[in-house]
Amino acid sequence: MAKSILNKKSISFLERYLNNAAPTGYEWDGQKIWMDYLKPYVDEFITDTYGTAVAVINKRADYKVVIEGHADEISWYVNYISDNGLIYVIRNGGSDHQIAPSKVVNIHTKKGIVKGVFGWPAIHTRNRAKEEAPKPDNIFIDVGAKDKKEVEKMNIHVGCVITYPDEFHILNNDKFVCRALDNRMGGFMIAEVARLLHENKKKLPFGLYITNSVQEEIGLRGAQMITERIKPDVAIVTDVTHDTTTPMIDKKKEGHIELGKGPVIAYAPAVQQKLRDLIIDTAEAKKIDFQRAALSRATGTDTDAFAYSNGGVPSALISLPLRYMHTTVEMVHKNDVESVIKLIYESLLNIKNGDSFSYFE
Repeated sequence: MAKSILNKKSISFLERYLNNAAPTGYEWDGQKIWMDYLKPYVDEFITDTYGTAVAVINKRADYKVVIEGHADEISWYVNYISDNGLIYVIRNGGSDHQIAPSKVVNIHTKKGIVKGVFGWPAIHTRNRAKEEAPKPDNIFIDVGAKDKKEVEKMNIHVGCVITYPDEFHILNNDKFVCRALDNRMGGFMIAEVARLLHENKKKLPFGLYITNSVQEEIGLRGAQMITERIKPDVAIVTDVTHDTTTPMIDKKKEGHIELGKGPVIAYAPAVQQKLRDLIIDTAEAKKIDFQRAALSRATGTDTDAFAYSNGGVPSALISLPLRYMHTTVEMVHKNDVESVIKLIYESLLNIKNGDSFSYFE
């Protein structure tokens, strides 16, 4: 059996990183954990005013390569507090209203976290002939208050952000389960690439910008900002994608992607073909199993932000198969995590300093 890339320190970091809340627009505490882990392996950090963090190796080099994930997780905002003390919400990112009922939540206030629950009428009281499904306008949070005034005394107000407290655990020895694997796993995997480069004493002939972007969940905003600052020559982005072998997913629409079968290499207009070919050639040469996915028009990931910035940046997307996206029980396979790390690491070693990936050279 091949030696595991991940070690006890890696898993400890992953658990701490995942268990910390980092909703869109409030990512900085998670970024501090991420930077603290990376400190021994990089030269310096760049941050911006919205919270994107970049760990840099060999900043003096003119040629710049980005490896990127995004740091934010989906959440809710307090939108309305009723006279009887119930809280109604709006999304912050793509939060799934159907999983909300009966979930415990953390409401983040200036004085700390207040616990609440998404309530729901008991099955005995509902009209089964006209069953009302959970919707964004009928789900509500109960914090145990008798009225609006008591809610406000808890320092809860419109605009407070709400997250789920579900924490990291491992199923069957090799499945990582938690909320926010989308895409805290990306930040974890690129951090592990930096660790391996350091531990294996690899000297890259270019500047490496290990980028943990914010606000992907509401439109790739962090990536749009940071790419204008870095002005990279190449970008390799990692995100998650759907395991389509679970029930109620149409493979004719979504393709066939499976946990445990390796990283997913994307085909899309934003994916630069020569860079993708380098990654595929690397996977084949290093015997890294991989899968392929075709994406229409846009990838829906930070790849799009990097690819179409600064006059066009050769960009590629390597995705991690994931089950139950945007729930609190997102699941990935440990072997896939290690394979994504290895594929990014080995691909970096194959990038030539100054390579434009032009079709016309």
